[in-house]
Formats: sequence, structure tokens, C-alpha cells
Amino acid sequence: MRAEPLEAEAIVSAAEEVLRRHGPEKTTVLDVARLLGVSHGSVYRHFPSKAALREAVIRRWLDRVREDLATAVQESELTPPDRLRALLTAMFAAKRAKVREDPELFATFRVLAVEHSTVSTAHVAFLLDEIRAIVVDGIAGGDFAPGEPETIARAIFNATTRFHDPTHAAEWRSPEVEAESAGVISLILNGIRAR
Repeated sequence: MRAEPLEAEAIVSAAEEVLRRHGPEKTTVLDVARLLGVSHGSVYRHFPSKAALREAVIRRWLDRVREDLATAVQESELTPPDRLRALLTAMFAAKRAKVREDPELFATFRVLAVEHSTVSTAHVAFLLDEIRAIVVDGIAGGDFAPGEPETIARAIFNATTRFHDPTHAAEWRSPEVEAESAGVISLILNGIRAR
């Protein structure tokens, strides 16, 4: 049995490892407890359910994605159209990379997205906020046509669903997907630019 006190972060790390090994369908709280050398009750003291534990793992996983996306648009010299292109390109590339390089955690994310979990809802809200902030800057600077930033951001998000929504992951294997997403981004930028 484990000698040191059990902390939530250690449980999340162990759950991440077990999810990578077994996937979301076969992973149990008992598997996580075994890996940690504790009883499953010890895990439940920190996380009230398997769903809560999965959400904690995916929240941490998505935090890394958010950091990468924020880095992609940090360059202050970029114009709003270039920032929007960089954000969408990075967003699509990150999702394709995750499905290729981390398939079991991506499968877990997909389950949570289908369930409309708080983690997936928060991720969508983050992406919409990032898009909206760029749209606001683009309208203020005269790069984008006037309009309601919230509506424009939602329209951009919805128009690009095929390239970021986990339900379309099988389509991302296509060799044309990168060129197709670039075409959609160009069409969006042309559609919202100031005339």
C-alpha cells in the first residue's frame, strides 16, 4: 500500500496513464487505484465518480492544447486576419495531432464531447472566446466588416466544425484535409473582411 498521502494530481496522472493503456470504455476506478497502490475508496474521496475522474484528465489534457493555441496567436505584429488564420490552423492541427498521437485520450475527449460534459463545454467556450477576441480587434481596426462579434465568432466556429469537432475525426486522415481546411479559412476571411 501507498505510504505518502494521496493527492488529486497523482490520481489524475494515474488515470491518464490507465486511459492511455485501456481507453475510456475499459478503464475503471479500480484500475487507477491498483496503479496507485490504494483502495478505490481513496480515489473516490477525491473524485466522486469515474466521470469526474475522466473530466479531470481531459481538463488537464485540454489545458495543454489551450496553451499551444494561445502561443499561436500571441504575436502582436500579426494583423487580425493573420491571427485568425493562425488560430484556426493551429486549432485544426492540434486536433489532428491529438487523434494521431494520443488516440486513447482523444477517444475519452470524444466521449465527453458527445455527453456535452462541463469540460467539453468549457473548451468550446474557450475557442469561441479566442475567435471573438480576434474578431473584435479586426472590426475595431477596420480589417473586418462591422457586425456582432459573438454571432460572427459562432458562425466561424460552426463553419469549421468538420476540422475540429471530434465526431469528424475519421475524416481527418484524408490527405486533402489540410488543403480543404486552408480553403475554408480563406473563404471565411474573405467573407468577413471589410470592403
